[in-house]
Amino acid sequence: MNIKNLIRPNIKTLKPYSSARDEFQGNSDAMVFLDANENPFENGVNRYPDPLQKSVKSLLSEAKGVSQNNILLGNGSDEVLDLIFRVFCEPNQDNIITLPPTYGMYSVLANINAIAIKEVQLTDDFQPQADKILDSADANSKILFLCSPNNPTGNSFSSESIEKLIKGFQGIVVIDEAYIDFAEQPSWLTKLSEYPNLIVTQTLSKAYGMAGIRLGICYASTEIISVLNAIKPPYNVNELTQQKAINQLQNKDLIQQQIESILEERKLLVSELNKISFVSKIFPSDANFVLAKVDDATKRYNQLIEQGIVVRNRTTQPGCDNCLRFTVGTPEENKILIKTLKEIS
Repeated sequence: MNIKNLIRPNIKTLKPYSSARDEFQGNSDAMVFLDANENPFENGVNRYPDPLQKSVKSLLSEAKGVSQNNILLGNGSDEVLDLIFRVFCEPNQDNIITLPPTYGMYSVLANINAIAIKEVQLTDDFQPQADKILDSADANSKILFLCSPNNPTGNSFSSESIEKLIKGFQGIVVIDEAYIDFAEQPSWLTKLSEYPNLIVTQTLSKAYGMAGIRLGICYASTEIISVLNAIKPPYNVNELTQQKAINQLQNKDLIQQQIESILEERKLLVSELNKISFVSKIFPSDANFVLAKVDDATKRYNQLIEQGIVVRNRTTQPGCDNCLRFTVGTPEENKILIKTLKEIS
């Protein structure tokens, strides 16, 4: 597959904006910087941040076993996804394929960018219908979004289905791995070199506990990353975000402890939900949340609100009729949830 053939013509000829920090590439030690019209009085954030976030990428490269040249960082995963749209999808001409129920921002971004949406619903056990997906694609189908582990269902897609789709889809396949750190299945990062049309997105919002700093990660071939870098805003990841990310990424033991705690609490939550009279089904989860089918999702949601507990009512999503999504909290929060569910049961 020739990736260049998938890139929008105007993006191919675009001349990227060159910032002051892009142009000076030398050793910054003891240099007097008078090139970027910054306020010269030091306060920790008076200088523009590194536009390529090299220190953050270095830590991610070490942790994930991926070259820095295969990494792009964004202001949350939503910016990363939006950049992918802008590179590969021609407004009012191209389309994407999504697999509901899934992450809602794929469709929102498509609408913002004037891109048509083709939907192929997941099976009853929330797996992709690979043949149907490939049959639905046409010459203008540029991106296929696979959220695995999936939101809001929590399950991972089968490796066989994903591989069939990557090989058969004649466009870009984006695997959204926001919840991969909670899954038993390995990441698709190890397959980047095999499939030129594969993009894997991850985030620091879930397992790394940094939803507030908004840092999304894109892993792809150097060819794709170079094009994404060409169109991203020059300083899209601010200095405070970079500093906080560096500090947390160096705290590997704490991160692993928290992941293990969430996995243990997830197991306990599933066990206790099975004892609740109005819970009729609990779906398998590889994420930090559990989707459960109840008798009346709106009624139970409102009852929990009255008791000071906020969960997510997913009953409007395809295949999720009368389903509530429970994020795994701290041990104390989970005890309060279970106690309250038993009381309203």
